[in-house]
Amino acid sequence: MDVKKIVLAYSGGLDTSVILKWLQEEYGCPVVAYSANIGQKEDWAAVDKKGLATGAVKTVIKDLRHEFVEDFIFPMFRANAIYEGSYLLGTSIARPLIAREQVRVAQAEGADAVSHGATGKGNDQVRFELAYIGLDPKLTIIAPWRLWKLHSRTELIAYAKAKGIPVPVTPAKPYSSDENLLHISYEGGILENPWNEADDQMFTLTVAPEKAPDQPTYLEITFAGGNPVAINGEKLAPLPLFSRLNGLGGQNGIGRLDMVENRFVGMKSRGVYETPGGTILRAAHRDLETITLDREVMKIRDSLIPRYAGLIYNGFWFSPEREFLQKTMDECQKSVNGVVRLKLYKGNCLPVGRKSDNSLYQESFATFEADQVYQQADATGFIRLNGLRLKMRALQGK
Repeated sequence: MDVKKIVLAYSGGLDTSVILKWLQEEYGCPVVAYSANIGQKEDWAAVDKKGLATGAVKTVIKDLRHEFVEDFIFPMFRANAIYEGSYLLGTSIARPLIAREQVRVAQAEGADAVSHGATGKGNDQVRFELAYIGLDPKLTIIAPWRLWKLHSRTELIAYAKAKGIPVPVTPAKPYSSDENLLHISYEGGILENPWNEADDQMFTLTVAPEKAPDQPTYLEITFAGGNPVAINGEKLAPLPLFSRLNGLGGQNGIGRLDMVENRFVGMKSRGVYETPGGTILRAAHRDLETITLDREVMKIRDSLIPRYAGLIYNGFWFSPEREFLQKTMDECQKSVNGVVRLKLYKGNCLPVGRKSDNSLYQESFATFEADQVYQQADATGFIRLNGLRLKMRALQGK
């Protein structure tokens, strides 16, 4: 490829450190190392120093934490997105934001190519590249894992040592992890055998449920338009609010997940995740909807969740269908206002109370005591009409 300048999505880890050096040698052009701060625990000064030491002509580190929560996490949770019944899409939802800013950096730096460290087996290559294409199709895309002759992390470590690049993978950390504000994921290494239980020492965001406090933690989350706006009556901006939920969830052992999922490219993959704040937020949001959403609206919305979640998982955030579904999801959130009280206890997140000025729950109708608003005799005709087709079938001897 004839490229003049490359912007690499750079983390400072093994893969992207090797890629940074490889791009310079392979293409003989300047490489800008771009890093996105989306809430991972990182020594950004060290990342900057390492990028320059590995040969980048410039390092660009962007603080995207506020945008991540407001423009990506919250919209996704307004839709109750969940993939294959379990996964809260912590890695998936971060990729479009990282890619969007990478494209902006490329445009600002006058680069004509972008590169990433995703392998040819995973989902991230699709997520990054669909975003690049959807935002600036003129950019050349370089995916080293699909081009070079390095076929394993063992070979990457050998390459890094030969080039004098420090490597973070050690026998004490024989897996790959990815962290952001929403979650941390663990894959590969000792986790590739789905029968092996993850070592408790691996987890960093949550305590083991059995080691969580013996007394439950109660909290109240206030929502407005489907977004959380306060905890225990204290109004908070999106980033500090979500950070507080992460802390509360982590202290109570909430949000651990061990699953085998279906990757977009066709294979199954085992992943272990910690999503403390997101687990609390989804439980609370879902519970508030039980009293604020019409039954039939909820049925239609719920039928769209797998499609919406699949679009995020597969990398179609910047697609007309995702934007269309987002507007649909957000339309039904206008009435999702109120407060949910939750009980956090040893890995469990239990809604125990909810209230809303938009509540469709009417105690006068639902009560088991005497009431003046519901005529129980009306149920006779209702049941007969709904049972008519069953009666006709039975009469036919079926």
